[in-house]
Amino acid sequence: MDKFIYKKSAGVTVLSASMSEFVYKRHSHEEYALGVTLRGIQQYHLAGRLCSSHQNGIMLFNPEQAHDGYAADKDGIDYVMIYIPTELLSEISGSRKILRFTSPIIYDDKLALSILNLSDCIFNNKSEVLSNELLMKLITDVSKSHIQTVYLKQDDLIRRSIEMIRCNMGTVLKLDDICHELQISKYQFIRLFKTYAGIAPYQYFLNCKVECAKRLLEARKDVYSVVLDCGFFDLAHLNRHFKGIYGTTAYEYSQYVRKWDRTGVI
Repeated sequence: MDKFIYKKSAGVTVLSASMSEFVYKRHSHEEYALGVTLRGIQQYHLAGRLCSSHQNGIMLFNPEQAHDGYAADKDGIDYVMIYIPTELLSEISGSRKILRFTSPIIYDDKLALSILNLSDCIFNNKSEVLSNELLMKLITDVSKSHIQTVYLKQDDLIRRSIEMIRCNMGTVLKLDDICHELQISKYQFIRLFKTYAGIAPYQYFLNCKVECAKRLLEARKDVYSVVLDCGFFDLAHLNRHFKGIYGTTAYEYSQYVRKWDRTGVI
């Protein structure tokens, strides 16, 4: 049976997942993501290539990197994933420059242990002070050989389009308005955006809405208020898109947040 459990502490979100039939829709995250495959083979498409993470494989995703995800066979997979906000990783690493993982999949027993130690600490409701220390060790370990400084020049048109998309998440995406403002045809814009983001503008728009919903749920906002604030038609509409990215519905995720309140972990 597919199962997804989330918990948050020390500013990061951890996921413990088991899945065999579930397939993540193509999406991206605002955060860095580091995960370890515990059983089976996890496959996903990333940057035009098929990646396969076998047992003990470490999966590394940069912010805004579009990918899907599924089990390679019917036996399924177990894995853990840690999502680290970009500003937090920069703060701990001490770098103000753009940082990127150098490879999508690596095999490094020491780094895998750092990921597992932090996820176990959070899932077992241990001290947040300990979580902070383990998070610092994790980022120190990954920074030694698996992160590089890069200089990414974002096209001004793409930057402006992203700002317009993010400023109108509570409404319907109007491609004509964006293209009129940017003075470019719709098809030119879609091609250019997909080249940059790896997904079409509408899917990026939906991803942004779902991530906004996740943040509001973590802020203890009522799930029905989140539906309205993020511009979804109803709870079923939000749940469907939320599940495609996080493996669980928005309502189920709100129940995880309630559990965090009871355990004192956030």
